[in-house]
Amino acid sequence: MKKNHIALVFVLALISVSCATQQKLKDIRETHRDAQLTLSDEVSNLPELKIKQITRDTLKIKDEDGSEILIMKAVKDEETGEMVAADILEAAKVTARFRNIAERKGKIDLAFDIIVPEDMVDSKWQLRFHPDMFIMEDSVRLESVVITGAKYRKAQLRGYQQYERFLARIISDTTKFVNLEALEIFLKRNIPQVYAFKTDTTFVSDEQFYSIYGVSEQDAVDHYTNMFAKNMNERRKANKDAMYKKYVKAPIITEGLRLDTIITNPDGDFVYHYIQTINTRPKLRKVDIILSGEMWEQDEKLYSMPRSAPLTFYISSLSAFTDNTERYLTKVIERQVAANTEGKIDFELGKADVKLDLGENLFEIQKIKTTLADLLNNETFDLDSILVSATASPEGSLSLNSSLANKRSESVSKYFNEFMKEYSDSLILEGGVSMDLEGNNMEYTKQVQEIRFTPRSIPENWDDLYMFVQNDPVLNVDQKDAFNKIFDEEKDLDRRDSKLKGTDFYSYLKDAVYPRLRTVKFNFFLHRKGMVKDTVHTTVLDSTYMRGVEALRDMDYETAVVLLGPYRDYNAAVAFMALDRNLSALEILEDMERTAELNYLLAILYSRTGEPEKAVECYMRACNENRSYVYRGNLDPEISVLIKTYGLNAEEEEVYDL
Repeated sequence: MKKNHIALVFVLALISVSCATQQKLKDIRETHRDAQLTLSDEVSNLPELKIKQITRDTLKIKDEDGSEILIMKAVKDEETGEMVAADILEAAKVTARFRNIAERKGKIDLAFDIIVPEDMVDSKWQLRFHPDMFIMEDSVRLESVVITGAKYRKAQLRGYQQYERFLARIISDTTKFVNLEALEIFLKRNIPQVYAFKTDTTFVSDEQFYSIYGVSEQDAVDHYTNMFAKNMNERRKANKDAMYKKYVKAPIITEGLRLDTIITNPDGDFVYHYIQTINTRPKLRKVDIILSGEMWEQDEKLYSMPRSAPLTFYISSLSAFTDNTERYLTKVIERQVAANTEGKIDFELGKADVKLDLGENLFEIQKIKTTLADLLNNETFDLDSILVSATASPEGSLSLNSSLANKRSESVSKYFNEFMKEYSDSLILEGGVSMDLEGNNMEYTKQVQEIRFTPRSIPENWDDLYMFVQNDPVLNVDQKDAFNKIFDEEKDLDRRDSKLKGTDFYSYLKDAVYPRLRTVKFNFFLHRKGMVKDTVHTTVLDSTYMRGVEALRDMDYETAVVLLGPYRDYNAAVAFMALDRNLSALEILEDMERTAELNYLLAILYSRTGEPEKAVECYMRACNENRSYVYRGNLDPEISVLIKTYGLNAEEEEVYDL
């Protein structure tokens, strides 16, 4: 009788708890209960935004006339209208729906609180909260916050335990289903030849097994296999997914969560401080956060919370101070210009005739012809003259090489001069013929001026020979040293060549290096079409600087500093400030003429470097010159801390509040 009484009390207690839970759920649904989304007290999680806090509430600064001004927390006396120093009590917390936040170093901290009322927490429930972030045209679901009741988690773990027990019943070793002892007795009695294989490692294929004994190995195994147990095991394998869903009704999720905490005894509201750091993007001015959520009891959704009103973060960025004025460079344009090319034209030993079928001459000559044709068709330049320089290798006497190089230069000049005449004639024919209205005065519409070739020769090209030897991969160190000694000590070129003939590497020089010295170089002298003066000065847009300005506007500060830093101007200072390189920015701005904008930036810098007197002085001057900075000051944390500490802009705020 006593046991029945205890059981009855337990059942009544369960019913009482269940009724209380159902009533709580009913109240939540009827009142459309939800969590609160509020602004957090913590504004930033970035180290670079931790500016030096100012503890004094009174400052002595100088105005533009040099007069001293005392700045303090003050209120206006209603009778006299004067500002009177006073202690200002901290205001009670107000649930605001927006906040001005500062972008620094291309990042923004969004700090907000998720406040869950005490009556929404229950041991059998799980609350899932989903913050959604809206940026311009995009929406992003942030990591969820999950609050799990102790009984809910216990049920989750129990489901996993049941599933693990199910998995433990699945047998992976299929030999477990074979009655090996009975199979062995059968083989021993009826097929002793097969039984003999028990200790024999010889491989016997299934076909051989069947041909000898009239039964396959698999047939023998299947005969002594417990097929019922095997099929049952296969069904368990096939039902793994279904059994997981049966037992694990509410899986424990570990990815995509910011928090999953277990609450046993709720005591007051639950508050989670959420900080999301995001990268800025061009034209980003504000970000909205909206909260949604659900209440679950295992796999059943009990309640969907209404979407919260948005929290709005208005973003201030130092990129807003970018000066977009175009910057120009002075460019000097020369009338006379020069271009060079080089061709390796081979000649027969001691000869100067240009032969297309010798060595690589056909390819080299065609390359030079292409260059000449391009110059004749150039839309910007006219070709005036061509200097042709031919060189010879050192073998033979200097006088002979001098004569030979000169002949080769003249031969090449003559060859390409003929080509130029033929090409010019073809251009004239392509131009066609024109006539006047009466059909007279036919003339060629395309004229090509005559080009002057000037031959020049370099008898022996010792300078290039020296360079080739130093970089040659075949010659060893001793051979190069021997060459260098002869080159430095022997100034007479004929004797120098004679001494080289006595070295063990001369044949290599003659066969592999000397042919590279028989070259023809072309120097082209041109002038700009239609240009009379020798030089013209013009201005062109400084593309490098403007790319830096664009990077600064787009908040790509690393690129902006690289491109703008060398200019050491206003925009360079803004880029330095954006990367918290405050001393570099100060060095630039302090030497510039003071404007309202410049004073405001200096106020930010002095606040960062812990100089409140200078910071307040610059900020007040900026506000006197441009009243918009009165309100801009609340957007930048460096200025906002000055306003709060010293009660700045009190009169402006009173007018604004009205």
